[in-house]
Amino acid sequence: MPTSFSVATPLRWLDHFPRRILALTALACVGLLAFGLYLQHSVGLEPCPMCIVQRYALMLVAVVAGVTAALRGSRRFTVGVALMGSLAVAGAFVAARQSFLQWYPPEVLSCGRDLYGMIESFPLKRVIPMIFKGSGDCSAIDWTFLGLTIANWSFLCFSGIAALSALLLWRRRAA
Repeated sequence: MPTSFSVATPLRWLDHFPRRILALTALACVGLLAFGLYLQHSVGLEPCPMCIVQRYALMLVAVVAGVTAALRGSRRFTVGVALMGSLAVAGAFVAARQSFLQWYPPEVLSCGRDLYGMIESFPLKRVIPMIFKGSGDCSAIDWTFLGLTIANWSFLCFSGIAALSALLLWRRRAA
């Protein structure tokens, strides 16, 4: 005889396999990074400073997810998932900013230097703000899939990871 349906029923897999979910998240991040490297080296797309920041955020999410999947202990798991979610939110913010620049490009395009040129020419304390300002390169749309740019897809992936982190934390607290 079927039992009554509750909101928590479809989310039961979060309770049973949280470490596997984190390991799959780390693997998915590595796959996304590999695809970005494919686009750069095989297709010939040069990443802008905001793309590079998103790559670093994705690498950090992958490392934190992998380490958290290997950790034992409730407190460490909670801290790791919270950190992963925070990094995903930061990556989503950068991707959203780049998407905004692509949808509403600035009237005056200032094609700035690439990241390596900035690091070679300026001290690091000046490079960090320059990276987050973006440049004309960040508003260029070089590749799309299903009508969405790389920045749009990046935003969706980071948002999904952040939502997964929130669900894991919510289910952990509920248990």
